[in-house]
Amino acid sequence: MLAKRERGKIERRLVTSLTAACENNKSHIPGFEWVTHQVDYTRFPMSLMVIWVFDTDAHLSEALKSDVRQRLHDETAAALIEAGVMVNDVSAHIDFDSEQACRRQHGGDWQRRLTSVKAIH
Repeated sequence: MLAKRERGKIERRLVTSLTAACENNKSHIPGFEWVTHQVDYTRFPMSLMVIWVFDTDAHLSEALKSDVRQRLHDETAAALIEAGVMVNDVSAHIDFDSEQACRRQHGGDWQRRLTSVKAIH
């Protein structure tokens, strides 16, 4: 198990690298709004999930049918490497969501949505 200090270091590196990935993509991908991550450090790195969030279900659907899916896969892989996090299959650590779905299913409460079974794989 990781010590609290080590978890903090990893968390800071993840936030920094994912924030850079987010900023790199905001103006280039229609409807993309933000990225976040969830992790249970007792099961790290297997439990790590990076969630790319779009404004609407339609923008999300369009992105997943285009080369945007691969772009965000590559961005996630690069961000994890930059953060010093090694995983076997990056695809298993990526999820996509939308503000619209959160409003519909969780009343816009992202904290509740992200701590639901959906986000903690």
